[in-house]
Amino acid sequence: MRFPAIRLIVLGLVFLSQIYLCLRIRQAVQSIRRSDEYKRRLLWGIGGVFGLLFTINTYMLFVPVVWVEPPLAVLLGLFYPVAVWNFGSLFSAALLCVARTAGAIGRAALRHRRPRRVPGTPVDQVRRRLLQAGVGSLAGAPILLSGYGAAYAAKAYDVRELTLPFGRRLRVVQLTDIHAGIYMRRNEIRRYAGEANRLQPDLLVLTGDFISNAMSYLPGCLAEMARVRAPLGTFATLGNHEHMYGQPEEIQAVFREYGIPLLHNAHRIISTPGGPIAVVGVDDIQWGDPDLEAALRGLDPAIPRLLLSHRPEIFPAAADRRIPLTLAGHWHGGQVTLRLPGAAVSFAHFRTPYPEGLYRLGISHLYVSRGIGTTATPVRLNAPPEVTLFHLT
Repeated sequence: MRFPAIRLIVLGLVFLSQIYLCLRIRQAVQSIRRSDEYKRRLLWGIGGVFGLLFTINTYMLFVPVVWVEPPLAVLLGLFYPVAVWNFGSLFSAALLCVARTAGAIGRAALRHRRPRRVPGTPVDQVRRRLLQAGVGSLAGAPILLSGYGAAYAAKAYDVRELTLPFGRRLRVVQLTDIHAGIYMRRNEIRRYAGEANRLQPDLLVLTGDFISNAMSYLPGCLAEMARVRAPLGTFATLGNHEHMYGQPEEIQAVFREYGIPLLHNAHRIISTPGGPIAVVGVDDIQWGDPDLEAALRGLDPAIPRLLLSHRPEIFPAAADRRIPLTLAGHWHGGQVTLRLPGAAVSFAHFRTPYPEGLYRLGISHLYVSRGIGTTATPVRLNAPPEVTLFHLT
């Protein structure tokens, strides 16, 4: 499914959820003991706020917001509240709908067992208020959770360390899915570059999606990545967002300016104390023109090969060619994931067999990083950002 279609589906779901919430709020407002004029004005005000938030969100979803360094006040007062509300409202509406349906089923099942209320019997106001408070809490919980996911969970990164066989001793740091934009400003990218430096890598690899929705963010992103001191170099491959929002010549020029080699269906042989290795890069599988055969052409199979691919679905082809290690990203670990005993549920987990973590086919390994940025919404839940350090042996 293409990205524009996904955006339309998401927008449609947000629209329906907010219509449903408006109807539920209208029902609640009509039950309060105030004048009809007061209730009318209140409903018009709530509807106006809903409409404004939805309009801003629609604009942000379809029109690139090119504001390289928005002030913190604008971020906290506009961009984040709009994103948190529109994302949280999806789940608020879903929970209320499920609760109402379950309540109706429960009442129908128990109706024949309860005595009918005698007409004129006073309504239990305490019980009604408790039910209203429960419904309000149910509706508000996803909004609060979304706020937590944007303000804290999307920023609290993990450093994941793995030891894998490769044929050479190396320390490799992977960063991916940076998504530089209004929700990933340059000072945050600098923090990740500092973490990469702290890990003292021999080699830094960057596996695509450097930008969110505009090329104007790429120079600042690469300037921060160029700060990382890796004796064997830094190598990159492109993701779908570079193809969606940039032109190949423009992208390559920015990478050249900051001295970061861009592997477009190509490889580089690097000398190490233990012998040579090859860093291989392929273009994005869906939006680019990937050619693994071209990337490997002329390469001695005896040299250990490290394959960089934005999307992990290239792994079976890499395993067929006995490539020891493939590094990828793209799926953000689901970004918003429900963790169940023995299973994880997210959009990514339904769409790919490689949403996150380590996989093996024969002698070949694939590692899929959760990345450090976000897309569509600044919210992360149960899928923290990740800086990955590989101890290759």
